[in-house]
Amino acid sequence: MPAHEKLNYVEFPARDLSATKTFFETVFGWSFTDYGPEYTAFTNAGLEGGFYQSDLSSTTTNGSALLVFYSRNLEDTLARVKAAGGEIIKPIFSFPGGRRFQFREPSGNEFGVWADPE
Repeated sequence: MPAHEKLNYVEFPARDLSATKTFFETVFGWSFTDYGPEYTAFTNAGLEGGFYQSDLSSTTTNGSALLVFYSRNLEDTLARVKAAGGEIIKPIFSFPGGRRFQFREPSGNEFGVWADPE
């Protein structure tokens, strides 16, 4: 049962639903359920959500929130993001409390990945 007044679901635009699904299945192990040709829902992501067909994308430059994954091995995750077709837009950098990088998935949505400090 969902928690009262807590975040429960997130939705993103996607220009290429197929490429976006393949990317997240390959890199992060997400599972998908299609609801028609223009919507797919994901699970196994820490927060459930979906992608809807759209020419828009979610990026920090257009004011969107940045969702950030956690990784126990930042370099490995970065290599898997690149190998699956992700575009690294901010290489690994340090910040108070850890290190992170930011990337765009095939539909252009921006995400971050962080790890504990070395």
